[in-house]
Amino acid sequence: MSDTFLNQSRLASRWHLSPRTLERWRWKGEGPAYLKLGGRVVYRIEDILAYEQARERQSTAHVPVAGART
Repeated sequence: MSDTFLNQSRLASRWHLSPRTLERWRWKGEGPAYLKLGGRVVYRIEDILAYEQARERQSTAHVPVAGART
C-alpha cells in the first residue's frame, strides 16, 4: 500500500473505529470518499484529511458550514 492511500483497516486504526463502521458509512453514503480498485476499498490521504478538516470544531456550539458532508 502506498503512502497515498489507506485501506479500510489502516483508516479504522487511525480513527480508533471498527472497520465495520467504515463499511456501514460506505453503505449509507457517509464518511470520506473512497475508491474501489480491483475489489479492494482504499481511501486517498487527501480525502481523509479533507474529511477530518471539515469536522473540525472549536466548541460543542460550533455549527458546521452549510453544504458540508457530515
